[in-house]
Amino acid sequence: MTDSKELQAKEKQAVTTPTEQTKPGPVFSPEVDIFETDADIVLLADMPGVKAENLNIDLRDNTLTIKGDVSPFEGPDEEDIVIEYEVGQFARQFSLSDTIDQARIEAKLEDGVLRLTLPKVAKATPRKITVQAA
Repeated sequence: MTDSKELQAKEKQAVTTPTEQTKPGPVFSPEVDIFETDADIVLLADMPGVKAENLNIDLRDNTLTIKGDVSPFEGPDEEDIVIEYEVGQFARQFSLSDTIDQARIEAKLEDGVLRLTLPKVAKATPRKITVQAA
């Protein structure tokens, strides 16, 4: 008997926020994976339908904010019949610690996945101090 696992897609969850929105429409929290290496922390955020020109990444007061808009897929001459994928905005915030070198953060968007590389601050390297004879 083989053990098979079925892939289950997770439904998008609209964010319920106490703040007022300045743009109409739903706001979704993108699903993220975060992993760490010796050199950096990598954050992967699922943002299907977001194009690079509609993605805004802001860093202010140690808070990293990600926002991306998804435009409707239908054209101006097309009429909706069935809509199962709700469009809106993705938004999520992260607090950064002092271990992140904020000036070297890199972002790449590919196939609906945002990859943020958060390099760690270089640690002081140990060195040997030579003693000179007088």
